[in-house]
Amino acid sequence: VSQETVSEMAGLPVYQTVTDIAEPIDLALIVNKGQYVLRAVRECITKEIKAAVITAPDFYELGDYGQELRQQILKEARAAGLRLIGPSSQGVMNPKLGLNATLMKSLPVSGTVGFISQSGAFGAAVLDRSLRENVGFSAFVSTGTMLDVDWGDLIYYLGNDYRTKSIIIYMEAIGNARSFLSAAREVALTKPIIVLKMGRTEAAAQFATQHAGTSTGHDEVLNAAFRRIGVLRVTRMADLFYMAETFSKQPRPRGAQLTIVTNAWGPGTLAADSLIAGGGQLTKLNNKTIERLNEILPQHWNRDNPLDILGNATAESYAKTIEILADEKQGDGLLVILTPQTETDPVRTAQAVIEASKKWRKPLLASWMGGQHIVEADEILNAANIPTFAFPDTAARTFNYMWRYNRNVRSLYETPQLPDDTENDLAAHQYATEVIEGIRQEGRTVLTEYEAKVILAAYNIPVLDTRLATTADEAAATAEQIGYPVVLKLHSHTVARKTDVGGVHLNLLNAAEVRQAFAAVQANVTAAQFDGVTIQPMLNLREGFELLIGSYPDPQFGPILRFGTGGLMADVFDDITHGLPPLTSTLARRMMER
Repeated sequence: VSQETVSEMAGLPVYQTVTDIAEPIDLALIVNKGQYVLRAVRECITKEIKAAVITAPDFYELGDYGQELRQQILKEARAAGLRLIGPSSQGVMNPKLGLNATLMKSLPVSGTVGFISQSGAFGAAVLDRSLRENVGFSAFVSTGTMLDVDWGDLIYYLGNDYRTKSIIIYMEAIGNARSFLSAAREVALTKPIIVLKMGRTEAAAQFATQHAGTSTGHDEVLNAAFRRIGVLRVTRMADLFYMAETFSKQPRPRGAQLTIVTNAWGPGTLAADSLIAGGGQLTKLNNKTIERLNEILPQHWNRDNPLDILGNATAESYAKTIEILADEKQGDGLLVILTPQTETDPVRTAQAVIEASKKWRKPLLASWMGGQHIVEADEILNAANIPTFAFPDTAARTFNYMWRYNRNVRSLYETPQLPDDTENDLAAHQYATEVIEGIRQEGRTVLTEYEAKVILAAYNIPVLDTRLATTADEAAATAEQIGYPVVLKLHSHTVARKTDVGGVHLNLLNAAEVRQAFAAVQANVTAAQFDGVTIQPMLNLREGFELLIGSYPDPQFGPILRFGTGGLMADVFDDITHGLPPLTSTLARRMMER
């Protein structure tokens, strides 16, 4: 359809309007720009088309008029039941049907991976590379800026598509967080969802925001959300391929323990480093396993994991080792590494590993290192659904992703159930409401330490005995009541970081030191900033830990919990993890373990 005064283009007839076409239309591809998009949408509505892809750039450059145009297009499309992908979309593909409604030249191989990309250019690069990696796709969708169809719609679609076995996503901004969370949480129970989310650094996030037209979101909060809904996040483009391939070929590991079999010490150590750095664990071989391996391996094998079965290892040595490990149930996964040495036969070893792996019911990964000498062996392993990796550290990293994903999915079954409010809870709610309302009436939005502790105590949450004093004599008397040593802190409605103004004095041993500290704190701030001091016991940190526990509202995900190292070291180590409430005891423990 074009306004050009020609009768045909590329051998196809040209129509002046969509309504001139007599046949029913399943999908429209709108390449008009700016204000002409609305006219094209209206023609699609008249023709009763139910799906359209807008490849034209978004309307942000048109300013306020562009925003009005977006809303008008969306309003009319929704009223007519027309679903829109884009603007700024590269289009959609369905290789099985031969559908290529994109601006790209060729279709990828048909397969089982559903691919959603917010960047059309990135999607094109991945699809092109997939031809070399022999990864097949069930569908591809370039979302653009998601005026209408969003992550949730597409995840639900691929979740219900029987051809799709796993879903990979390239994401710049999450957009409608509620839609994404709801769909991903449901679909992740049956199909792996792997996300490559850019914007992990501040500079990259700013660039992504400019490109996506919306905020990329706080990275740690996104990580917490992904974990909670069973989504696996990767950080490398290649990992999208590795994970999609591995999940389609291998079962999920039940735990994080990996057993490594290698004919060279160096590659095995490299894999172990990668495994442990990513949170995985090396399987500890039991005595019976070692005794059985002693019977088949050379005397000088290392009797540890990684299992170095030495450079002259034969195909039979590999096979028997795997069979023993399978019999003894050693580990949650197995990585087999081969380097081409003088007596090595990569092809025979691959065949032997395949035969032996029939006894191994857990994930099995292979890293046949080298170039032309291992090409045939790689093909044999891949044909047997054993994923291959050029380097062993990549294989170990992939295993880490596998067990993390499985743990994330298990978290979906952790459903917090909030108990009914008790009389004490209701009284605490009422008291906290009154305290906070009083603070708001004073024009404040931040609680003082003392006020926060008062509210926590109302909910029977243990807090340190903290008392107010407005004079030096009162401070000294309070310290005597509490017992030395004590801590004296500035009490202020306006100063949030007390240490920055010399507002904290530790380990005060007598009344004289308390009075001296009171005077010093008062002298360091203005009269308007000084509302007195607090006195509390001095704790011995050798007998405990200084922790940070808090929450804050996120614009996309709502309330977020924070947990980690507290005190002065909080800013030094940045050892903070985030989580989405509510939590069960299991989810809370996992949050603390991170």
